[in-house]
Amino acid sequence: MRWRSALILWLLLMLLPFLSMASVWLEVSEEAASLFPSATRMKASEDALPVTEIYQLDQPIGYVFETDNLTNFPGFSGDTINLRVGLDTEGRIVGLLLLGHHEPIFLHGLGEKPLLDFIGQYQGLSLKQQVLVGSDQQRIASDDIAYFDGVTKATVSVMVVHDTIIAAARKVAQSRLSGFGTATQAILNTESYRPKTLADLRREGLLFKWQMGNEEAETALNTSPDGISEAREDNAGEDVPFLDLTFAVLNPPLIGKNLLGEEEYARIMATLEPGEVAVLVGSRGGYQHVAEDFVAGTIPQRLTLKQEASPLALRDADLFHAQPPAFSVALKPFERTHIFTFSDQSGFDPSLPITVGINVQVKKNFLESETIAVSTDYSLPKSVQTPVEPPEKPLPLWQRIWLDRTIEISVLATYLILLTGAFVFQHRLAKFGRYLTTVRLLSLCFVILFIGFYAQGQLSVVNIYTLVLSLWQGFDITVFLLDPMLFILWIYVCFSLYLWGRGLFCGWLCPFGAMQELVATAAEKLRVRQWKVDELLHSRLIYLKYFVLLLLVGTAFYSLSLAETMAEIEPFKTAVTLMFERSVPFVIYAVLLLLISAKIHKAYCRYLCPLGAGLAVLGRLRIFSWLTRRNECGRPCRLCEKHCGINAIKKSGAIDYNECVQCFACLAIINDNTRCVADKYGKRRRKTRASGEAIPVAICDPTDNNQQGPSEI
Repeated sequence: MRWRSALILWLLLMLLPFLSMASVWLEVSEEAASLFPSATRMKASEDALPVTEIYQLDQPIGYVFETDNLTNFPGFSGDTINLRVGLDTEGRIVGLLLLGHHEPIFLHGLGEKPLLDFIGQYQGLSLKQQVLVGSDQQRIASDDIAYFDGVTKATVSVMVVHDTIIAAARKVAQSRLSGFGTATQAILNTESYRPKTLADLRREGLLFKWQMGNEEAETALNTSPDGISEAREDNAGEDVPFLDLTFAVLNPPLIGKNLLGEEEYARIMATLEPGEVAVLVGSRGGYQHVAEDFVAGTIPQRLTLKQEASPLALRDADLFHAQPPAFSVALKPFERTHIFTFSDQSGFDPSLPITVGINVQVKKNFLESETIAVSTDYSLPKSVQTPVEPPEKPLPLWQRIWLDRTIEISVLATYLILLTGAFVFQHRLAKFGRYLTTVRLLSLCFVILFIGFYAQGQLSVVNIYTLVLSLWQGFDITVFLLDPMLFILWIYVCFSLYLWGRGLFCGWLCPFGAMQELVATAAEKLRVRQWKVDELLHSRLIYLKYFVLLLLVGTAFYSLSLAETMAEIEPFKTAVTLMFERSVPFVIYAVLLLLISAKIHKAYCRYLCPLGAGLAVLGRLRIFSWLTRRNECGRPCRLCEKHCGINAIKKSGAIDYNECVQCFACLAIINDNTRCVADKYGKRRRKTRASGEAIPVAICDPTDNNQQGPSEI
């Protein structure tokens, strides 16, 4: 027996390094749970983007990130304002938490409450909406515009908070979600310069002009000439366009220096923060880009800039408060001129079209008015763009995960190949039944330590109704490929179900089942007296797990969150995934089930396990029923029945494959001439039939391997 103990010790030492390594899946933290109450698990991003991906079952539902890891907007103190943000898969901010700041106005003046109140306004904001902070102008009713109250005396700080939240969230959205843009393909060329005339600027598209006459405005705004007249802010005749707007991105000297002159261009560029983009907007005509009561230094209410439907956060730079700009080219003066800025961290890409929009307030009747947005697209010419070397297209996330877990996959595949061989050649290997106890013990340790604790390969009923819902709502295999261990195990189990039934998984691949069996083995060695479940009660209790399965699957169609909570009837998450590092009630439940298994062999598997029930249903379609049976099994010999701890052998000697875990104990007995006495019973049967005597029924002592014959009842 020493060599067996040494072999087990060697296996444990070999598996020890695996136990020290972290799994890809993490328990949902309290912070993540507060942002995503329905979250069931999470994991760190597999690429360079520092975000945590949040899942409900196998479905991604959002992302949690810290803004300091994605942006760098110094506040009034010179330090950034760091927040934890939750973003769902629709591009909506679901929650925010202030982690740290050093803004003097809040630390030593107003207190933190105004800052927290301001931040709280962003909860529920869609990144598709334009945000106007502290606008003193008349507010326009529009689903695309969100108005947030600012904080008096803290304008700089709150605008830094705004830029930080929007820029960080948009960066995550661009990386993870569709419809929010992609990686930047170009940056503004701030080096090249050649003198240009006004005609050159316009001809080459360096200066964008947008005009809309009255008739065109009537069509775009779906209103009458009277409506246009009401909307106009001047008394000029119809010869003056309703909208006459000029737009220019100033950072490229090819535009800014030619338009403003060298001295003015240098002055404006010197005022910009690193990464800020300045755009000049001037307007004439009947409707201006800002209202007459526009407050300098605030966010424009009428003017919007977007790229791929995501707004660029504009802010008035207030650079012309002393005097109107002097253009170096013969540009006709504008009625209103402003320079607005936004950060390139907001996802600005010069290679993409810029959607320039104007919100126009049109009267519907004497009492009501509505805001209608009109827009046009402007593309910057190639001459002011510097292409960004495109990064190599990364492999899909699931492929990267599979490559990272090559060793684990190889170890699991080796075990599955050996397991398959054992089942295929079970009759040939049965003559080596004396080694079954050792092999079984090694297998149970491997399943618990490697498949369970390290590889996190515990299958669950949750996977079943995740698959059912996926088939119901639209199957996407990539969701399941994100966890290679579970994917491989499920494919293998589905294959094996139709060959040998549920027994292969329940007996040789389930970590919690292995835990129960090891506890039962230890209890047997310690001579713990077993509880004998009444046969009638047992025959009824085995159907309880099918009821649990139906209840869970049915609930999943009603409420996935409720079904996930009810799935805690499975102790797998506590005992295997979290290795008992969980709150006390869950640990007590899992430990209690293991303790019960010391008295009733694998009680949870037999009576409660909904996963086992689901596999048993599919296992009814199995092709093979290979466990050897003899005519003498059941009557008169019941040795195998007494050795079957899970009560899967009927009194008739037949195997109940819906309950059998195929531990091969009966196969080892029936092929061991020193233990199986069926031949002796066969000879006695023939003698008793010849003499007409009653045939005795054997009640064999499972612990007596040298028993020579039956006792009678």
